[in-house]
Amino acid sequence: MSDITTSWQTWAILAAFFAAATAIFAKIGVTDINSNFATLIRTVVVVVGLTLLIVKTGEYQPLNTLSGKTILFLILSGLATGASWLCYFKALQIGQAAQVAPVDKLSVVFVAVLGALFLGESLSIAAWFGVAMIAAGAILVATN
Repeated sequence: MSDITTSWQTWAILAAFFAAATAIFAKIGVTDINSNFATLIRTVVVVVGLTLLIVKTGEYQPLNTLSGKTILFLILSGLATGASWLCYFKALQIGQAAQVAPVDKLSVVFVAVLGALFLGESLSIAAWFGVAMIAAGAILVATN
C-alpha cells in the first residue's frame, strides 16, 4: 500500500475540494469588485503563497536548467490559466456558483478529448461513458 501523500487520488480529491472552496469564496468575493481586478488579487495571493512554499521547501530550480520546450509549455499553461481564471471570475460574477462550477468542470471532457488527440492517451469505453456523463451532468445543472 502506498503512502497517502504519494497517491494521485488523494491529491486529486484535495484539488476538487479546494476548487469547490474557490468557487464559493470567489462568488462572495466578486460581489462588489470588477472581476478582472478580483482575479489580479487572487493571482497575487497565489504568487506570494507559492513563493513562500518554494522558499520553505527549497524547491527552486534555476531557469537556465530548464529546456526551451518546458519553458514554452509552462508559459502557454500560464496564459491558459490566466484566461481561465478571468473567464471563471466573470462567470461567477454574473451567474450562480452552483451552475458556473459544473460548466467549468467541462474541462474534464476537454482534457479527455485533447489528451486522446494530442497526447495519445486512451480511455476505456466505461471511462468515455463517464466523460459523457460529466458533460451531460454539467449541461443539466447549467440549464436548470
